[in-house]
Amino acid sequence: MERKDIDRVTTGGMLIAIGIIYGDIGTSPLYVMPAIFGSNRIVEEQVIGALSCVVWTLTLLTTVKYVTFVIRADNKGEGGILTLFALIRRRAGWLTVPAILGACAMLADGVITPPISVASAVEGLNIKFPGLNTLPIIISILTFLFLLQAFGTGVVGRAFGPIMLIWFSVLGIFGAMYVASDPTVLKALNPYYAYHFLTTTPRSFWLLGAIFLCTTGAEALYSDLGHCGRGNIRGSWVFVKTMLLLNYFGQGAWLIAHQGQRLDGRKPIFEIMPEWFLWPGIFIATAAAVIASQAMITGSYTLISEAIRLNFWPKVKLLYPSTEKGQLYVPSINWLLYAGCLIVVLYFRQSSKMEAAYGLAITMTMVMNTLLFSFYLYVKHVKKWLIALFFTTYIFIEGAFLLANLTKFTHGGWFSLLLALSLAAIMVIWLRAYYIKLRLTEFTRLDEHLTPLKELSDDISIPKYTTHLVFMTNASRRNEIENKVIYSIFQKRPKRADIYWFVHVDTLDDPYTMEYKVDSIVPNDVVKVTFRLGFRVEQRINLYFRTVVEDLVKNKEVDITSRYESLNKQNLTGDFRFVVLERFLSYENDLPLLEQIVMKSYFAIKSITTPEDKWFGLDSSSVKIEKVPLVIRPFRKVALKRV
Repeated sequence: MERKDIDRVTTGGMLIAIGIIYGDIGTSPLYVMPAIFGSNRIVEEQVIGALSCVVWTLTLLTTVKYVTFVIRADNKGEGGILTLFALIRRRAGWLTVPAILGACAMLADGVITPPISVASAVEGLNIKFPGLNTLPIIISILTFLFLLQAFGTGVVGRAFGPIMLIWFSVLGIFGAMYVASDPTVLKALNPYYAYHFLTTTPRSFWLLGAIFLCTTGAEALYSDLGHCGRGNIRGSWVFVKTMLLLNYFGQGAWLIAHQGQRLDGRKPIFEIMPEWFLWPGIFIATAAAVIASQAMITGSYTLISEAIRLNFWPKVKLLYPSTEKGQLYVPSINWLLYAGCLIVVLYFRQSSKMEAAYGLAITMTMVMNTLLFSFYLYVKHVKKWLIALFFTTYIFIEGAFLLANLTKFTHGGWFSLLLALSLAAIMVIWLRAYYIKLRLTEFTRLDEHLTPLKELSDDISIPKYTTHLVFMTNASRRNEIENKVIYSIFQKRPKRADIYWFVHVDTLDDPYTMEYKVDSIVPNDVVKVTFRLGFRVEQRINLYFRTVVEDLVKNKEVDITSRYESLNKQNLTGDFRFVVLERFLSYENDLPLLEQIVMKSYFAIKSITTPEDKWFGLDSSSVKIEKVPLVIRPFRKVALKRV
């Protein structure tokens, strides 16, 4: 997104923002009040206090922190916790820890959001059909949703805006009707009632875990910055927040009208709807819940694609089901999320029990986001006292929410925490293995091998391997190449070719950069091509390389005509063959025990993920996969005795 466009506000842009950003936070009214009051008797003072907490949580966390400040930290128009990390990672290595924890916590939240949103909406049927088993309906909706992902969400996505606009309008209209019957609930706008509630009401502090559910979608505002733009997010949030608050106040008025009673499974959001509107209300709520789920699923895809480019995650298959920007499908993550959602539904069974697992993970994400954004402000040379004010304010607020959410640990919070830590373990293993491989990779100067390469190319005693031999290399410097590549050319099996190409892919911190550089080290004999690709650019090296070669031919920088005499006369293009070197852990290595465990775990994970050639988008018919040991050691003298 161009810098001049990111702050532009348009009606269409705001409608899109309403459709794809606010699903999670927009379905919060389905379960926030039931989570706060549970099976306790309704008391007017507590209703006003809880409402005040909701108002100021939405204001301080969503409006002030995210809408006002955090979405300023864009990377060429893109947002999200890993995008923020990409902006500042070169300034402090320790920031990797909060980035990984925040990303994994958000992925864990993506497993819980679909079940709790869909279950909360579908359970509205219990008003008409008490005792109805809603599990089959919930599982059917979730199954359909995850099956739909492979076909892309372009068509469905265009309907999200109008549906969510209707949903928020319904929230606001019926909320306002109940507020009109008891305007006294509006005094909850005064922060004094939140303070009084937290300091005088028994166990009120621990209810912060339930109150926090009203802002669980705040992180999505930042993550979806690239889809909608900062101006559209800010413009649409005014409408969304107004509708949300009207609905919360309406639910509060209904609760006060029923003080002294218990909810007993009733959901105030459906109780404030007229009876004639209940069926349409449940249908619209379910549609909104599906949209909220869809937003979290696609957000998870984007997060994983960024994690792959940052060496946080295995290179899994990424598919692009449509040409629309942001349309991405990650099959492995799709089915991982689906399995997680089924476990959540079958284990917790009711949305009221799922609430215990919800909130803890996203609170962790917000705390990590605060750490990263505070350092971003430092990098941008913001006044230190302002950084200190921001950091202490939000660490205090989010720390309080995190502490309150920890009380849910034994009731279900352990699930989200265990899931987040499991994902973090994979990221740590993958990143640590990347640095170990980097340390053990030996490089050599390419110019030292130019003469042998030329001699090999001219040696007719060796059968020609191919006309154009293309090696994928990790060497970023112009005159460097890995020893393993030289080993493959000269020793693994002498590979005689007319032109040797070395292709390096450099993943940048910018999201959508697509550049290349060509170094003709020996014209028409040895060429190095470096692709500079943004971390959100699809890896289609076969296509990109072909484009580069066509440009070089057009500029007469290289002759790709076949060097076979009979084919050369016919002016035919020579054959290209790619070689991808896959490393394995050599038995002869002296790695410390911890590093051996990391590498064995790395190779075990790698064995079930996408092969290197598929990841780079290479044509399998012209690719040779070669196994080389991770550590190539010189021959060591062995004390063998001849008898």
